[in-house]
Amino acid sequence: MQKALFGGGCFWCTEAVFLQLRGVHAVTSGYAGGLTSNPSYDDICTGTTQHAEVILIDFDESQISFAQLLDVFFATHDPTTLNRQGNDIGTQYRSVIYFMDDAQRSQAMEAIDALKAEGLDIVTELSPSPEFYPAEDYHQNFFARNPTQGYCNFAIPPKLLKLQSKFQDLMK
Repeated sequence: MQKALFGGGCFWCTEAVFLQLRGVHAVTSGYAGGLTSNPSYDDICTGTTQHAEVILIDFDESQISFAQLLDVFFATHDPTTLNRQGNDIGTQYRSVIYFMDDAQRSQAMEAIDALKAEGLDIVTELSPSPEFYPAEDYHQNFFARNPTQGYCNFAIPPKLLKLQSKFQDLMK
């Protein structure tokens, strides 16, 4: 098993996307990249912890590669908006890839460079993996457990439709 740590806005949205992919065995919503130890959701919402909402992905590289995860990551959030995804505004919603090793760093840099070569102004942060703090239990698998929640109904279905149209071959 390999691990990937991405922040692409609200972790409810990113989690819902990556749980659909073959080879992904677990997705854990949480916090990373800040100064506060063991932050809570209330702490994160203040915008003062410097943590990002992130997902920790456990994946089987024989079924899906890190490069394929990067493709899905960049296609299902906006990597050109600084500290914002849709209506979610603040540093906790920044686009970030926390790499686990030099190979992930290199692959992420290649993906970012390729998008920049297409003329996109990518603001995605690329940093070594910091300590990861799992979010509270009620955040885990949130969309599957709360499919009628208003925010979820607004924000997640367009991401899932994009996933289905662009990455059907990677889905379970």
